[in-house]
Amino acid sequence: MVTLEQQGNVSVVTLDNGENRWTTTLVRELDNALDEVEATEGPHALVTASSDHKFFSNGLDLDWITSSGDHAGGDRRVFGDEAMKLFSRLITFPIPTIAAVNGHAFGAGFMWALCHDQRVMRRDRGMMCANEVEIGMAIPEPELALFHHKLPRHAFYETVQFAKRWTGEEAFSSGFVQELADEDEVTSNAVERAQELSRLGANRENFQWMKEHIWGSDAAINRTDGPAHMLHNNGDYPHPPRFG
Repeated sequence: MVTLEQQGNVSVVTLDNGENRWTTTLVRELDNALDEVEATEGPHALVTASSDHKFFSNGLDLDWITSSGDHAGGDRRVFGDEAMKLFSRLITFPIPTIAAVNGHAFGAGFMWALCHDQRVMRRDRGMMCANEVEIGMAIPEPELALFHHKLPRHAFYETVQFAKRWTGEEAFSSGFVQELADEDEVTSNAVERAQELSRLGANRENFQWMKEHIWGSDAAINRTDGPAHMLHNNGDYPHPPRFG
Protein backbone atom coordinates (compact mmCIF):
# COMPACT_ATOMS: atom_id res chain seq x y z
CA MET A 1 0.00 0.00 0.00
CA VAL A 2 2.93 2.35 0.79
CA THR A 3 6.59 2.07 -0.22
CA LEU A 4 9.59 4.11 0.91
CA GLU A 5 12.88 4.62 -0.90
CA GLN A 6 15.81 7.00 -0.56
CA GLN A 7 17.10 9.13 -3.43
CA GLY A 8 20.06 11.12 -2.16
CA ASN A 9 18.81 13.42 0.58
CA VAL A 10 15.18 12.76 -0.35
CA SER A 11 12.79 10.14 1.01
CA VAL A 12 10.16 9.16 -1.56
CA VAL A 13 6.95 7.74 -0.11
CA THR A 14 4.81 6.18 -2.84
CA LEU A 15 1.12 5.33 -2.54
CA ASP A 16 0.85 1.97 -4.28
CA ASN A 17 -2.76 0.81 -4.10
CA GLY A 18 -4.54 1.76 -7.32
CA GLU A 19 -6.77 4.77 -6.66
CA ASN A 20 -5.13 5.11 -3.22
CA ARG A 21 -8.40 5.55 -1.39
CA TRP A 22 -8.22 6.44 2.28
CA THR A 23 -8.74 3.91 5.06
CA THR A 24 -7.39 3.52 8.57
CA THR A 25 -4.88 1.02 7.22
CA LEU A 26 -3.51 3.58 4.76
CA VAL A 27 -3.33 6.25 7.47
CA ARG A 28 -1.28 3.97 9.72
CA GLU A 29 1.06 2.89 6.93
CA LEU A 30 1.73 6.52 6.05
CA ASP A 31 2.28 7.39 9.70
CA ASN A 32 4.81 4.57 9.98
CA ALA A 33 6.57 5.80 6.84
CA LEU A 34 6.79 9.30 8.32
CA ASP A 35 8.38 7.77 11.43
CA GLU A 36 11.14 6.31 9.25
CA VAL A 37 11.64 9.56 7.38
CA GLU A 38 11.80 11.58 10.58
CA ALA A 39 14.46 9.21 11.94
CA THR A 40 16.90 10.29 9.21
CA GLU A 41 19.62 12.78 10.07
CA GLY A 42 21.15 15.77 8.36
CA PRO A 43 19.82 17.64 5.32
CA HIS A 44 16.71 15.87 4.10
CA ALA A 45 13.34 16.34 2.37
CA LEU A 46 10.23 14.29 1.62
CA VAL A 47 8.33 13.61 -1.59
CA THR A 48 5.05 11.69 -1.69
CA ALA A 49 3.93 10.24 -4.99
CA SER A 50 1.63 7.61 -6.53
CA SER A 51 2.44 4.55 -8.62
CA ASP A 52 -0.86 4.92 -10.51
CA HIS A 53 -0.81 6.93 -13.72
CA LYS A 54 -4.35 8.26 -13.28
CA PHE A 55 -4.77 8.82 -9.54
CA PHE A 56 -2.70 10.54 -6.88
CA SER A 57 -5.45 9.73 -4.38
CA ASN A 58 -9.16 9.49 -5.11
CA GLY A 59 -10.43 10.25 -1.60
CA LEU A 60 -12.16 8.14 1.04
CA ASP A 61 -12.78 4.45 0.39
CA LEU A 62 -16.58 4.57 0.38
CA ASP A 63 -16.98 0.80 0.01
CA TRP A 64 -14.94 0.31 3.17
CA ILE A 65 -16.56 3.04 5.25
CA THR A 66 -20.09 1.86 4.41
CA SER A 67 -19.43 -1.87 4.80
CA SER A 68 -19.82 -3.93 7.97
CA GLY A 69 -17.65 -6.54 9.58
CA ASP A 70 -13.92 -7.10 9.22
CA HIS A 71 -12.20 -5.35 6.34
CA ALA A 72 -8.62 -4.83 5.20
CA GLY A 73 -9.24 -1.10 5.57
CA GLY A 74 -9.14 -1.45 9.35
CA ASP A 75 -11.10 0.14 12.19
CA ARG A 76 -13.65 2.62 10.82
CA ARG A 77 -14.34 4.16 14.23
CA VAL A 78 -10.92 5.75 14.57
CA PHE A 79 -10.39 6.82 10.96
CA GLY A 80 -11.48 10.45 11.29
CA ASP A 81 -9.33 11.21 14.30
CA GLU A 82 -6.25 9.34 13.08
CA ALA A 83 -6.45 10.83 9.58
CA MET A 84 -6.72 14.38 10.92
CA LYS A 85 -3.72 13.83 13.20
CA LEU A 86 -1.73 12.47 10.25
CA PHE A 87 -2.57 15.55 8.18
CA SER A 88 -1.60 17.77 11.10
CA ARG A 89 1.70 15.94 11.43
CA LEU A 90 2.55 16.43 7.77
CA ILE A 91 1.73 20.16 7.80
CA THR A 92 4.30 20.71 10.55
CA PHE A 93 6.80 18.03 9.47
CA PRO A 94 10.36 19.11 10.35
CA ILE A 95 11.76 18.88 6.81
CA PRO A 96 10.59 20.25 3.42
CA THR A 97 7.76 18.23 1.86
CA ILE A 98 6.57 18.09 -1.75
CA ALA A 99 3.58 16.28 -3.27
CA ALA A 100 4.09 14.82 -6.74
CA VAL A 101 0.49 15.01 -7.97
CA ASN A 102 0.51 12.88 -11.10
CA GLY A 103 -3.28 12.41 -11.33
CA HIS A 104 -6.60 13.08 -9.65
CA ALA A 105 -6.53 14.24 -6.03
CA PHE A 106 -10.06 14.29 -4.61
CA GLY A 107 -11.37 14.77 -1.08
CA ALA A 108 -8.84 13.45 1.42
CA GLY A 109 -6.36 13.09 -1.44
CA PHE A 110 -6.63 16.83 -2.11
CA MET A 111 -6.18 17.52 1.60
CA TRP A 112 -3.10 15.28 1.69
CA ALA A 113 -1.58 17.20 -1.23
CA LEU A 114 -2.28 20.55 0.46
CA CYS A 115 -0.61 19.40 3.68
CA HIS A 116 2.75 19.44 1.86
CA ASP A 117 4.89 22.55 1.61
CA GLN A 118 4.81 22.51 -2.19
CA ARG A 119 3.13 20.67 -5.04
CA VAL A 120 4.31 19.56 -8.49
CA MET A 121 1.34 18.59 -10.68
CA ARG A 122 0.89 16.85 -13.99
CA ARG A 123 0.39 19.36 -16.77
CA ASP A 124 -2.05 17.59 -19.07
CA ARG A 125 -4.26 15.43 -16.88
CA GLY A 126 -5.62 15.16 -13.36
CA MET A 127 -7.75 17.43 -11.20
CA MET A 128 -7.83 18.46 -7.57
CA CYS A 129 -11.21 18.83 -5.90
CA ALA A 130 -12.99 18.89 -2.55
CA ASN A 131 -16.32 17.47 -3.67
CA GLU A 132 -18.15 17.25 -0.33
CA VAL A 133 -20.85 19.76 -1.30
CA GLU A 134 -21.68 17.66 -4.38
CA ILE A 135 -22.51 14.65 -2.23
CA GLY A 136 -24.41 16.52 0.47
CA MET A 137 -21.65 16.67 3.06
CA ALA A 138 -20.58 19.71 5.07
CA ILE A 139 -16.84 20.26 5.51
CA PRO A 140 -15.77 20.26 9.19
CA GLU A 141 -14.10 23.37 10.59
CA PRO A 142 -10.56 21.91 10.83
CA GLU A 143 -10.70 20.93 7.16
CA LEU A 144 -12.08 24.35 6.22
CA ALA A 145 -9.13 25.86 8.08
CA LEU A 146 -6.74 23.78 5.97
CA PHE A 147 -8.32 24.97 2.72
CA HIS A 148 -8.53 28.56 3.98
CA HIS A 149 -4.86 28.72 4.94
CA LYS A 150 -3.45 26.78 2.00
CA LEU A 151 -5.48 28.27 -0.87
CA PRO A 152 -5.72 31.84 -2.16
CA ARG A 153 -9.00 33.45 -1.09
CA HIS A 154 -10.73 33.16 -4.48
CA ALA A 155 -9.62 29.55 -4.84
CA PHE A 156 -10.78 28.74 -1.30
CA TYR A 157 -14.33 29.88 -2.02
CA GLU A 158 -14.52 28.13 -5.39
CA THR A 159 -13.17 24.96 -3.78
CA VAL A 160 -15.37 24.60 -0.71
CA GLN A 161 -18.61 26.20 -1.91
CA PHE A 162 -18.72 25.06 -5.52
CA ALA A 163 -16.51 21.93 -5.53
CA LYS A 164 -14.42 23.35 -8.37
CA ARG A 165 -12.28 20.79 -10.16
CA TRP A 166 -8.86 22.38 -10.57
CA THR A 167 -6.74 21.38 -13.56
CA GLY A 168 -2.99 21.61 -13.24
CA GLU A 169 -2.87 24.80 -15.28
CA GLU A 170 -5.58 26.42 -13.15
CA ALA A 171 -3.98 25.37 -9.88
CA PHE A 172 -0.61 26.67 -11.05
CA SER A 173 -2.10 29.99 -12.17
CA SER A 174 -3.90 30.31 -8.83
CA GLY A 175 -0.65 29.76 -6.94
CA PHE A 176 -1.22 26.59 -4.93
CA VAL A 177 0.77 24.41 -7.33
CA GLN A 178 4.38 25.50 -7.67
CA GLU A 179 5.37 23.57 -10.81
CA LEU A 180 3.80 21.74 -13.74
CA ALA A 181 5.43 18.74 -15.40
CA ASP A 182 4.78 16.12 -18.04
CA GLU A 183 3.47 12.75 -16.84
CA ASP A 184 6.83 10.97 -16.73
CA GLU A 185 8.58 13.89 -15.02
CA VAL A 186 6.21 14.74 -12.15
CA THR A 187 7.96 12.65 -9.51
CA SER A 188 11.50 13.23 -10.79
CA ASN A 189 10.93 17.00 -10.87
CA ALA A 190 9.51 16.86 -7.35
CA VAL A 191 12.58 14.93 -6.17
CA GLU A 192 14.90 17.44 -7.85
CA ARG A 193 13.06 20.32 -6.19
CA ALA A 194 13.14 18.48 -2.85
CA GLN A 195 16.88 17.88 -3.19
CA GLU A 196 17.40 21.63 -3.59
CA LEU A 197 15.33 22.32 -0.47
CA SER A 198 16.80 19.51 1.62
CA ARG A 199 19.43 21.82 3.13
CA LEU A 200 16.62 23.48 5.08
CA GLY A 201 15.94 20.15 6.77
CA ALA A 202 19.35 20.11 8.44
CA ASN A 203 18.14 22.30 11.32
CA ARG A 204 14.89 20.49 11.95
CA GLU A 205 14.08 22.18 15.22
CA ASN A 206 14.14 25.58 13.52
CA PHE A 207 12.28 24.40 10.42
CA GLN A 208 9.50 22.86 12.48
CA TRP A 209 9.29 25.90 14.77
CA MET A 210 8.56 28.05 11.74
CA LYS A 211 5.81 25.70 10.56
CA GLU A 212 4.24 25.53 14.01
CA HIS A 213 4.03 29.31 14.12
CA ILE A 214 2.49 29.48 10.66
CA TRP A 215 0.05 26.59 10.91
CA GLY A 216 -0.23 25.61 14.57
CA SER A 217 -1.90 26.92 17.72
CA ASP A 218 -2.13 30.73 17.90
CA ALA A 219 -0.70 30.93 14.38
CA ALA A 220 1.30 34.11 13.86
CA ILE A 221 -0.33 34.93 10.53
CA ASN A 222 -3.61 35.82 12.21
CA ARG A 223 -3.18 34.96 15.92
CA THR A 224 -5.81 32.25 15.79
CA ASP A 225 -5.55 28.47 15.74
CA GLY A 226 -4.12 27.27 12.44
CA PRO A 227 -5.13 24.14 10.52
CA ALA A 228 -2.45 21.90 12.01
CA HIS A 229 -3.72 22.62 15.52
CA MET A 230 -7.37 22.25 14.52
CA LEU A 231 -6.83 18.98 12.65
CA HIS A 232 -4.86 17.50 15.54
CA ASN A 233 -7.55 18.56 18.02
CA ASN A 234 -10.50 18.02 15.67
CA GLY A 235 -12.70 16.69 18.47
CA ASP A 236 -12.66 20.12 20.11
CA TYR A 237 -14.58 21.67 17.23
CA PRO A 238 -18.28 21.19 16.48
CA HIS A 239 -19.01 18.63 13.82
CA PRO A 240 -21.22 19.94 11.00
CA PRO A 241 -24.79 18.67 10.81
CA ARG A 242 -25.92 16.18 8.21
CA PHE A 243 -28.49 17.47 5.77
CA GLY A 244 -30.91 15.38 3.76
